[in-house]
Amino acid sequence: MNPPGPTHDSSTTAVPATSRAGAGASAPARRARAAKRREPVAPPRSGPSASSPMRLPEAPLPPAEVDRLVSGVHHDPHALLGAHATLEGTAIRVLRPFAERVVVVTDQGPAELTHQQSGLFTGLLVGREFPAYRLRVSYPGGEPLEQEDGYRVAPTLGELDLHLISEGRHEQLWRVLGSHVREVDGMAGTSFAVWAPNAVGVRLVGGFNHWDGTGHPMRSLGSSGVWELFVPGLAEGDTYKYEIRTRQGWVLQKADPLARAAQCPPETASVVHTSHYTWGDGDWMARRQRTVHHRSPMSVYELHLASWRPDLTSYREIAEVLPGYLADLGFTHVEFMPVMEHPFGGSWGYQVTGFYAPTARLGGPDDFKHLVDALHRAGIGVIVDWVPAHFPKDGFGLARFDGEPLYEPADPLRAEHPDWGTLEFDYGRTEVRNFLVANAVYWCEEFHVDGLRVDAVASMLYLDYSREGGAWSPNAFGGRENLDAASFLQEMNATVYRRCPGVVTIAEESTAWDGVTRPTDSGGLGFGLKWNMGWMHDSLVYMSKEPVHRKYHHNEMTFSMVYAYSENYVLPISHDEVVHGKQALVAKMPGDWWQQRANHRAYLGFMWAHPGKQLLFMGQEFAQGAEWDHEHGPQWWVLAEDWPAAEEHLGVRRLVGALNRTYLDSPALWEQDTVPAGFRWLDGGAADDNVLSFVRYAADGTPLVAVCNFSPVVRHGFRVGLPELPGGDQLWEEALNTDAAEYGGSGLGNSRPVKAEATAWNGQERSAELVLPPLATLWLRPA
Repeated sequence: MNPPGPTHDSSTTAVPATSRAGAGASAPARRARAAKRREPVAPPRSGPSASSPMRLPEAPLPPAEVDRLVSGVHHDPHALLGAHATLEGTAIRVLRPFAERVVVVTDQGPAELTHQQSGLFTGLLVGREFPAYRLRVSYPGGEPLEQEDGYRVAPTLGELDLHLISEGRHEQLWRVLGSHVREVDGMAGTSFAVWAPNAVGVRLVGGFNHWDGTGHPMRSLGSSGVWELFVPGLAEGDTYKYEIRTRQGWVLQKADPLARAAQCPPETASVVHTSHYTWGDGDWMARRQRTVHHRSPMSVYELHLASWRPDLTSYREIAEVLPGYLADLGFTHVEFMPVMEHPFGGSWGYQVTGFYAPTARLGGPDDFKHLVDALHRAGIGVIVDWVPAHFPKDGFGLARFDGEPLYEPADPLRAEHPDWGTLEFDYGRTEVRNFLVANAVYWCEEFHVDGLRVDAVASMLYLDYSREGGAWSPNAFGGRENLDAASFLQEMNATVYRRCPGVVTIAEESTAWDGVTRPTDSGGLGFGLKWNMGWMHDSLVYMSKEPVHRKYHHNEMTFSMVYAYSENYVLPISHDEVVHGKQALVAKMPGDWWQQRANHRAYLGFMWAHPGKQLLFMGQEFAQGAEWDHEHGPQWWVLAEDWPAAEEHLGVRRLVGALNRTYLDSPALWEQDTVPAGFRWLDGGAADDNVLSFVRYAADGTPLVAVCNFSPVVRHGFRVGLPELPGGDQLWEEALNTDAAEYGGSGLGNSRPVKAEATAWNGQERSAELVLPPLATLWLRPA
């Protein structure tokens, strides 16, 4: 259907361009044509005022230029589309594939554009000042749609943004790349920006254009490698991907690397998101800035959000239960296994495709913020697992993002991660480092998380990690160290600690790399804490032995103190220790069910008293007997009233609560975790007795004594050296006894305070005779 003809006194007439002016014609050519003209471009017709626009002869764009545009290989579609001043007037060009008709609507009225080819509509308005205009687009069988034209606006990224991206120093990268709902030149819509330096062309596809990007080509912003587009009318909740044309001629559809929300797997599109969350944790955040983790208590409960309580199906439902559960047990922190979007649930989140998006399995980004907020208001810190060591090869993800190695190294010997069938990041590329460093900052600033536990650091630091001889290439000095990865980790830690005071970074690093927790200005990697994998391995070897054989492995329990102050440590009993045939913690213990539980309790008592922070994986707090299953979660039913052994499991959970509460009330157990002054052996050599005894000191010298009896034999009158106390009483009392009846033990111990006699023992001038319960740990404090 043709539109009604405009009247001369009320409408603006759109006219086809008479030349390529404004579409790439050179300035000399334009000047030469103008010099040849003898008369005005469009002499006034009779009737209208001289200011009315006039119709001019048609002169379309070269077909080859239009072909590049509609095929998605034009690097600067904004040079053709939108409004452009020419010598003849203002050229308006609009790309609307499948449209029947496009009308430009200005303050002076409607004016129809002429279809040139392949959905390109063109016209010319008299006057060189850009008018405010809208588009009225008609498609077959439908009513006309009123639209804005996003191709008439300037880029939403400034020169400083592009400079910082190129330098790899944009510490808030998520604020300029990705999708952002905003208003530009009075138009509400969403801007998109993506780094794809090797792409021949990039287009935006999504539900809004039926996944056909012909009408939404993006522009290249030069040497930065960034492509950008503002689309009016797109809003929160719209789905999208980037359609990338590669040098090899491929067409790839990629999710946004900086999308802040994603579809719920198995769907893979990115989702436009704007946060509307109002935080309520101001007091917590103020206290966080003053926190010194090395001298503060930290007892961490590790969990997998999707399986902790499978009946709770959202972040908000979990927020109703988890803070109270952790507060009742006395944990100071919770550590979430990766919450970032990942396509395969069986990876537990460790194969990340959406580094900036919380997984949609449990809700949106604001829902996750609500969970963090609820934990903070309950006094619980939040640590998240962060995975910069590798990423999966899924076609919609980062792998060969623009058709060539981009986030991964070009060298295939360095790109492949042999353990997990994934790809490693190119830590030597500035833009990739920026992507990861900004991501670490993002979770701390935008989601208020209090710590990042960095996964698989050892696999990042060594070029020959899990690679046999010829399957790896050495560094520039011929060594096996990945110098780029070490430099990246230093940059990440330094940036996070500078921008986010009070946040702690924790390395899962299983080798003897020197200086993991040493400050970066002293040549270290700059982490706050490191998982003590050696302690975990050695102590579990000891505990797995029958007591009669433990004396031959006594050094497994004492060796950790040889290197205890080489780094700042966390003692981890993590998810890795209760899967893949390794058995649950209680099932690792020898003996019958009573002895297994007693060993379990004694071990936890030893762990909480040992220098270092503690981490315990879900289900181990009540001694579940089975390995963790990511589909079913912990065995909560063993705590039910109708379960025959429920009281035995509840006893272990009561012990964990008591450990945490006593720990929090005992600065000796955490104030001097990282300095030798905080620890002294009383007797580390009683191998034949399967007994360990040591003292912990607070900063003011207040002691707490731990005595561990890893034998099933009750030891009456066992003498233990005790530190001299100020004053004359020299009385000591049990602060905790893992054999107490309320925890499921035999109830033996020292119910009354004991007096330290003037009998030298264990290098102390005083000592006392104690009752050591079987397979139990005692904590003694001044009465």
